[in-house]
Amino acid sequence: MRLPFLLLAGALSLVSLTAAAAPVELSFADFFVQPIGARGLEPTVQLKAATGREVRLVGFMVRREQPQAGRFFLTPRPVSMAEHADGDADDLPAATVTVLLPEAQRQRLVAYQPGPVALTGRLEYGPAEDETGRVSWIRLQLAPHALAATPASR
Repeated sequence: MRLPFLLLAGALSLVSLTAAAAPVELSFADFFVQPIGARGLEPTVQLKAATGREVRLVGFMVRREQPQAGRFFLTPRPVSMAEHADGDADDLPAATVTVLLPEAQRQRLVAYQPGPVALTGRLEYGPAEDETGRVSWIRLQLAPHALAATPASR
């Protein structure tokens, strides 16, 4: 009787470890409470719960005139930025995610990828200002292997 119990307990422990290692599936629709109320954009329970955790997010890389080393933007729909013409008046949606490369790759420029891309990394939520003065509210810190991933299928 004791042996089957130990085997069952061991199997449940393995399932728990596997489930804990799997990233949280998050979508852009999970970011802000809908409809937007009198208080403006409010983060959802899902976004707050995912903060600090490993998440998987599928979105579109923003096409930029001037890519910035060590980071790029991910949005729920295809977007292009014209930094020279528009300056700070860009058309980025509120649900834009600043994707940060691992420390060892911070000098790397990431080539634009058309179509949806799936990324996995640690989610950060809250205001953070980068060296250019741009403030981001949602960031995805990529794992070292993340850029080897293939584009997501539709």
